[in-house]
Amino acid sequence: MIKLLLVEDDPTFSYIVKSGLQEIIGGYEVITAMNGKEGLKAWEEYHPDIIISDIDMPVMNGYQMVERIRETDGDTPILFASALTSPKDVKEGYKLGVNNYVKKPFVPDELDAHIHAILKIKAGTKSRNENEHYKLGRFTLDTKHATLYNDETEEKKMLTVREAKILQLFCKNINETVERKAILSRFWDTEDDYFKSRSLDVFITKLRKLLKDEPRIELKNIRGVGYTLLLT
Repeated sequence: MIKLLLVEDDPTFSYIVKSGLQEIIGGYEVITAMNGKEGLKAWEEYHPDIIISDIDMPVMNGYQMVERIRETDGDTPILFASALTSPKDVKEGYKLGVNNYVKKPFVPDELDAHIHAILKIKAGTKSRNENEHYKLGRFTLDTKHATLYNDETEEKKMLTVREAKILQLFCKNINETVERKAILSRFWDTEDDYFKSRSLDVFITKLRKLLKDEPRIELKNIRGVGYTLLLT
């Protein structure tokens, strides 16, 4: 069963694609979203095998959604299904990290062929993607499965998707300062909301507790700026 996230603002077209894949083609579980913002939330919650997205959508368009996803996820295949297929549009999509395009309108069999071609290519890559696993002393962070594994005790701690993504951001910028407003903007869509800022504080406290058994790691607060994950 292929878990597919369909991001499409036209409800009629979305229904046609979903029913075509699930009922006519078969072998699909289709999750739908109406715009890029909903698509981001669904991507975080459901961990789809592949994402099919329109480009021109309200609230957040396909380009913006892909850019946000590719900040932390370089593995999930993304295919743009759109009428916007000029050289400029195609170049922009590939620059952001899209794997392929299919031009509207299309029939379910055509989309199915594109999906299987992309997944076949993905299956040929190494199963353990270096962008999904990060060594932190005795810990290994697995972002795809949102787990923190203690290599010495073999204890596995489950994280929320957001916790895993925030920790991944620190890992990508190890020993460097990550601005607080950048974290709020990326994961809470704000830079100055009081309640969301307090929510970030809770996440930082939780991450510190998760990492407390590794003395070589310190999640340091840089007052008035942000945080630095120090690894010695």
